[in-house]
Amino acid sequence: MRILLFGKNGQLGWELQRTLACLGNVIAYDFPEVDFTKPESLRPIIGQVEPALIINAAAYTDVDKAESEPEKARLINATSVGILAEESLHRKIPLIHYSTDYVFDGTRGAPYTEEDAPNPINVYGQTKLEGEQAISQIGGAYWIFRTSWVYSLRKGGFVNKVLEWSRKQTVMRIVDDQIANPTWAHTLAEITTQLFVRCMGDIREHPGIYHLAGSGYTSRFEWAKQILELDIHEHEQKVKQILPALTAEFYTLAKRPLFSALDCNLFTNTFGVQLPSWEDSLRLAMSDS
Repeated sequence: MRILLFGKNGQLGWELQRTLACLGNVIAYDFPEVDFTKPESLRPIIGQVEPALIINAAAYTDVDKAESEPEKARLINATSVGILAEESLHRKIPLIHYSTDYVFDGTRGAPYTEEDAPNPINVYGQTKLEGEQAISQIGGAYWIFRTSWVYSLRKGGFVNKVLEWSRKQTVMRIVDDQIANPTWAHTLAEITTQLFVRCMGDIREHPGIYHLAGSGYTSRFEWAKQILELDIHEHEQKVKQILPALTAEFYTLAKRPLFSALDCNLFTNTFGVQLPSWEDSLRLAMSDS
């Protein structure tokens, strides 16, 4: 079985390349081998590989920079995704694509379900929504997994930033009014792989958008406290205090949704599985650091 994976160098793509290996031959690409700012260039790659499954973990994820590069973000997050959907439908092969909680505005005050209307408040969220819409309109056998606050212990991402800050600062201020589901990239990759093995036909029987994120939700402030408590190199920390702050106290080019937690019950009820609690996943992730 040939699996075509895009975004192999990202936090999720790196994990997927490893978990998918048990299914067959994983042909994985990332920039500059493949350029999502040139959507039509994807068609010959798909034709050459002739995969049985396409998984897209590639995305323009720099939320602030997207505000000044909306067209580049749109090419990567929407236009190219539409090309993948067209090729998937034409070749009658399934497509798995990942989206984000940032398609919501964060004003609901409760976890979002798939029935809630998206209303992105930044370019990143808008272009990711357009990617979802492109797949949905084209149709075929697809799963779109909306996820939230994906992290790993590789370079970059919130967990590593917190650990780096703790080694440089004696006082850390972390926002406590941004709330969502921390999701370990490793468990997200594992459940994707296991689900495909167990439910190959269900992509055609149950196509659509599903929320798939760590169980439960928390604030960035509480998440950061847990990261520091679980740090196996705690002796390297210089931080003495971690203080809550408001998003409004920090200037960023892009607005962030404040309460963008995802309700994953549809996924659990449809497929009978769910990701572990965000606390348990973080404990496992930190034990491997």
